[in-house]
Amino acid sequence: MGNAVGPERRALVVEDDEDIRDLIEFTLATQGFTVASVDSGTVAVDLVRSTDPDLVTLDLGLPGIDGMETCRRIREFSDAYVVMITARDDQIDRLIGLETGADDFISKPFDVHELKARVNAMFRRPRRGPAPVAAATIAADEANEVLEHGPLRVDVDGRRVFKGETEVSLTRTEFDLLTELMRTPTRVWSREALLRSVWETEWASDTHLVEVHVGNLRRKLGEDKVTKFVRTVRGVGYRMESPA
Repeated sequence: MGNAVGPERRALVVEDDEDIRDLIEFTLATQGFTVASVDSGTVAVDLVRSTDPDLVTLDLGLPGIDGMETCRRIREFSDAYVVMITARDDQIDRLIGLETGADDFISKPFDVHELKARVNAMFRRPRRGPAPVAAATIAADEANEVLEHGPLRVDVDGRRVFKGETEVSLTRTEFDLLTELMRTPTRVWSREALLRSVWETEWASDTHLVEVHVGNLRRKLGEDKVTKFVRTVRGVGYRMESPA
């Protein structure tokens, strides 16, 4: 990809600290983004709805509605990449932030090179698939890569997931994670290997990113005590459960 991600890319910086806001704006601008910024979650939701940015950086500790609630509202209608930025050390805050649909998080103070690397890694993955169509058409185009595992079907090119005839709504990161697991269903993936493959990062401290997204994926796929799709291999990582 190179350092710049292209002038057509738009980013929204949501941050109430002016110095940090300016730093993120400058960093993203050097990456080729057209950048807008606001200091309010409420305003951010309206702006995301009206401008459809490709990327949102979102401070967790916003006044009024905080970053978690802002992210929840954005996720109701937008598939923009969301990077949560937090000054809190509380692990629970980070996990909750990811459960609202954030794709990644960065802790303050952060290195601008780390921010660039994470953003570039995200944009090496497709942003969005085509508009939804009827479930029956999933295999209409034989050129599409379609993965099947038990009742799960993944239309890789269309970036759509079905459980039986019901479409499952996943974030881009959840989709990429499921696709990686389903392509090699008998392989046991370590958390570090999934970080490298899905998030394209070597930061070993981010293995909890994998844990949270696997938990979200299981919930959205409707796992329960009887039906399992992703198995935890204790002390190693994850693989697909053998179909019943």
